[in-house]
Amino acid sequence: MINFEFSNTTEIVFGKGTQEQVGEKIRKYSDCNKVLVVYGSDRIKKNGLFDAVSSSLKQQKIDILELGGVKPNPRLSLVRRGIEICRNEKIDFILAIGGGSAIDTAKAIGVGVPYEGDVWDFYLGKDTPKKTLKTAVICTIPAAGSESSLSSVITNEDGWYKKSINLDLIRPVFAIINPELTFTLPAYQIGCGVVDMMTHIMERYFTNTTHVDLTDRLCEAALRSIIANGEKTLKEPENYDTRAEIVWAGTLAHNGLLNTGRVQDWASHRIALEMSGLYDIAHGASLSIVYPAWMEYVYSHDKKRFMQFAVRVWDVDLAYGEEDEICLEGIRRMREFFKKLGMPLTFEDAGLPTDAFEEMADKATYGDTIPVGNFVKIGKSQMIDIYKLCTERK
Repeated sequence: MINFEFSNTTEIVFGKGTQEQVGEKIRKYSDCNKVLVVYGSDRIKKNGLFDAVSSSLKQQKIDILELGGVKPNPRLSLVRRGIEICRNEKIDFILAIGGGSAIDTAKAIGVGVPYEGDVWDFYLGKDTPKKTLKTAVICTIPAAGSESSLSSVITNEDGWYKKSINLDLIRPVFAIINPELTFTLPAYQIGCGVVDMMTHIMERYFTNTTHVDLTDRLCEAALRSIIANGEKTLKEPENYDTRAEIVWAGTLAHNGLLNTGRVQDWASHRIALEMSGLYDIAHGASLSIVYPAWMEYVYSHDKKRFMQFAVRVWDVDLAYGEEDEICLEGIRRMREFFKKLGMPLTFEDAGLPTDAFEEMADKATYGDTIPVGNFVKIGKSQMIDIYKLCTERK
């Protein structure tokens, strides 16, 4: 186990009706009289959530300015518009209502407002944020875990580059998580969310760090709980208890606890990000295609760990066969689970072209100068090989 520091400062407010506390929670952290509310579609107005938020803020004498229109794979242009609104209106608190895209947009606006340069500098690694506006979240989609994570991922429409920043500074001050707010989501979005949270855990699980049995087992327990409840919540979308398990798992998958003391990988996310950046495919759908292919490509690097994954997570019997057979059976069962969730497993399943492998691999590795991942370093040619595996029907 390696040295680590763990601190997650996001206050979690979980359960039924908790969205009604948003005004008093904002007042706890700020004496602001205006809030920028960042959201995606008008669904939050049709289902009454926006009215509930407005009423709660009004009780605290807090006015709302709106920034709607957040899209999946959130756009830099909207971030820049939000920065302009905050500066012009002297806003110093941002409330995101939605999933990872709304939250990541709010985080990007937060660091962009006090910065004299272009916020995209941070995503290119040209500078590091030193200040941010406070952000908070009302979750409506269980997936990204951005509500208490140190990450923000933004897409620049100029070239369709998708890049991230990661630092504790941008963790929201609080997150309100009411599983009931996710009941009306389409099954496809829930499927994407389940895949996303599983891969967040597996990016931590597949590590070269030794003597990490505690966090291994925490990861395995979280994965098993998601598997047990994932398909069930699609069949019973208004089963509060089942949905609560999934929603809370999405937060724990990415709040930093499961990676304590271990080096994380993140190669698969970088490979998948290029797909969603170029083709605007849902992030979870790109991961359901990439992650099993990445596993097939690298499993021989540490067969013991992949056998452990197959046995402990997917109940593959050690008597199933030789080492390779056990490893591959675990991957096969994961693919089968993704399929049950309605997720694509190949480029063809997702209706994606297969003529941009070199372009995506070049972007991800900065012209083959910086490999991705830590478990196994993946350069441009290796990434192209993995994309090719993503075209093969298993």
